[in-house]
Amino acid sequence: MKCGGSTLAALPDSFFADLRGLQESGVKPVIVHGGGPAISDTLTKLGIESGFVNGLRRTSEEVLDVVEMVLAGRINKEIVRKIQQGGAKSLGLSGVDGRLITAKPVANTAEIGFVGDVTDVNAEIIEGVMDMGYIPVIAPIGIDAAGQRYNINADTAAGAVASHLGVERMIVVTDVPGILKTVDGEKRVLPSVTVEEIEAMIASGEIYGGMIPKVRAAIQCIQGQVREVIIVNGDEPNVLSRAVLEGGIGTRIVQA
Repeated sequence: MKCGGSTLAALPDSFFADLRGLQESGVKPVIVHGGGPAISDTLTKLGIESGFVNGLRRTSEEVLDVVEMVLAGRINKEIVRKIQQGGAKSLGLSGVDGRLITAKPVANTAEIGFVGDVTDVNAEIIEGVMDMGYIPVIAPIGIDAAGQRYNINADTAAGAVASHLGVERMIVVTDVPGILKTVDGEKRVLPSVTVEEIEAMIASGEIYGGMIPKVRAAIQCIQGQVREVIIVNGDEPNVLSRAVLEGGIGTRIVQA
């Protein structure tokens, strides 16, 4: 599953109890998290300038130090603590650990800096952690053969991790119940929608404002073997077990 760092920090204790129950039922959860707001806040406090290019953070070496500190340090360990307080076992990792996520620079390096695309994921490490009974919590920092670190978009990293694990379904935990559509004057959650239909709804204005980046982020997770992404609200009771074991919650985004 992919979760924003700020989203996870705000989730109720019942979410983590549900996560423990899911693991105890035999499901092996893997979490890839972001932390954009916390990174921006820390950069501001430190007086370090950083902007965005096409939705990606411009990442100098100085900014990269902060990104790694916040993602692999504070946010990662906050999530691990929450999971452990919920009664499950968890192990925090970044993509640098064991070359978990190998990366290369994105095409426009001169403009964007040390932002990476995923070239490989060492799935054996993740599977080994799960086999020991721990829930892997992964911060999206990548590394190349020369040891250069890269800031990787969390949605891109989550999709790559899921694909290399051979997972066909990903859950994106957000603060919304799914994609809403107005039907007979009422807003209702769409149970299923294709990528093409989402783009049409954005063009028509049916999906607007803060929902646009949420759905576009979910679409980014559909890559490789990942065939569908489910957007759910982490505040809903038993949201994970319902999404994984029962269905009928949130919005399923499928390729076609």
